[in-house]
Amino acid sequence: MASSSRALALGARAAALPRCCHRPSIPQQRGGLRPRISSRYASTESTAAESSPAEIPKKAGKKAGNGLKRTILGTSLAVTLFAGYIYFTDTRASIHRYGVVPIIRLIYPDAEDAHHEGVKALRRLYDLGLHPRERGNPDADGVLETEVFGYKLSNPIGISAGLDKHAEIPDPLFETGPAIVEVGGTTPLPQEGNPRPRVFRLPSQHAMINRYGLNSKGADHMAAVLRQRVREFAYAAGFGLHVLAEERVLNGEAGVPPGSLIPGKLLAVQVAKNKLTPDSDIEAVTRDYVYCVNRLAKYADILVVNVSSPNTPGLRDLQATAPLTAILKGVVNAAKSTDRKTKPYVMVKVSPDEDSDEQITGICDAVWQSGVDGVIVGNTTNRRPEPLPKGFVLPEKEQAALKETGGYSGPQLFDRTVALVARYRALLDKGPISKADEKASELAEAARATEPDAENLPPTHPEEHTHTPKVIFATGGITNGKQALSVLNAGASVAMMYTGIVYGGVGTVTRVKQEMRKEKQAEGK
Repeated sequence: MASSSRALALGARAAALPRCCHRPSIPQQRGGLRPRISSRYASTESTAAESSPAEIPKKAGKKAGNGLKRTILGTSLAVTLFAGYIYFTDTRASIHRYGVVPIIRLIYPDAEDAHHEGVKALRRLYDLGLHPRERGNPDADGVLETEVFGYKLSNPIGISAGLDKHAEIPDPLFETGPAIVEVGGTTPLPQEGNPRPRVFRLPSQHAMINRYGLNSKGADHMAAVLRQRVREFAYAAGFGLHVLAEERVLNGEAGVPPGSLIPGKLLAVQVAKNKLTPDSDIEAVTRDYVYCVNRLAKYADILVVNVSSPNTPGLRDLQATAPLTAILKGVVNAAKSTDRKTKPYVMVKVSPDEDSDEQITGICDAVWQSGVDGVIVGNTTNRRPEPLPKGFVLPEKEQAALKETGGYSGPQLFDRTVALVARYRALLDKGPISKADEKASELAEAARATEPDAENLPPTHPEEHTHTPKVIFATGGITNGKQALSVLNAGASVAMMYTGIVYGGVGTVTRVKQEMRKEKQAEGK
């Protein structure tokens, strides 16, 4: 009875509790959640269904807008890159002169480091097709066309040896516009040259002092480089890769000069003796030059005999008539024996410091006696010209550089170059003077001093000789078109540059030619 009463009491308490205090069972929980979940998903689907027609066009429009922006940006970038490529690879771009050159000097305080890196960069750019080149073929107008050794050259501008010592970049240099590129000088055996530092800048004078001392990788190395160049040309021209293909190109079947491999242009290769070869042993010295000729002549249009470097002890002593004649005869004979249909021409590079009448006359006699085809006037000088403008005081660093041993090159050499060209031209145009001529000249001069009727006497230098005129190239201090025309008017056939290009950049040749055209137009008016 008591238990029944207790059960009834608990039931009544449970009935009196609020509903929230009831603990739902698991089935009740599931039953209670399912309607809510179902209604939530139903609401989401409904919202998505209602909003999707309005949102889809917005997303599509956004994607289309982004695509248009990407297209515009991509096109702009492509145009910018192409315009930059056209500008930076054009030798007319002023940045080559006013931007690149100062930056190189800043990055490489040592001038030789700058030289090496410049050569490497130009070679890499050429391999990638990104090198500076003269666009538009300005020489096509024929205004600057000239003839040298029977070749019609597109212009009378050349690049002197020294920029490309090892024949690493003749093609990139040709691309900058000159008609002649001179590589070297090379020696029979590899030699280091003088100890570093050996190149010094004088920026205020746009000048340099160097004592490289004919550092060379040797004639065999240069021959291998030039041989590979010919073989690559032969393959590209459709002649094949075999030895016969090389011979066909060298013998003229490609219709280009065998050295330059470019119509209207010539490649000059400079040769020299090794430093350790005794200067007093003329036979040994001659063998040095002949060794170089035997290895390199077939790949050159012009061979240049360097007897004028001021940085190789005793070398300039070889410019005396007797030793110079012996050396040049050996070179000329070796050149004539070149295994090629056309033979390379031979020139001798002489010093601007050998400028007495006796010295110049002796050199000209050696040229005629040996059969050399021409003279390159001149080279770097041991002298130290006064700063320009007159009265200018050099910065301390440049004053120190001026005291360094070596050959000086720069604009200050220009006046001397013009004067020397005129003197060589006058002497060479008289032709060879035989012993009989010398005797007749002496008698005629003696008679002129005593005879009143002197005008009826024979001329001092008889003109009955027939001879092929000697060619003169001028180098030294040429930096602009007016100067180039001046040396040409003095009797040179080609104006060559070195230091002017170092300071003026890869666009120098193009600029000089443009200035020459303007000068010629002004003269025509």
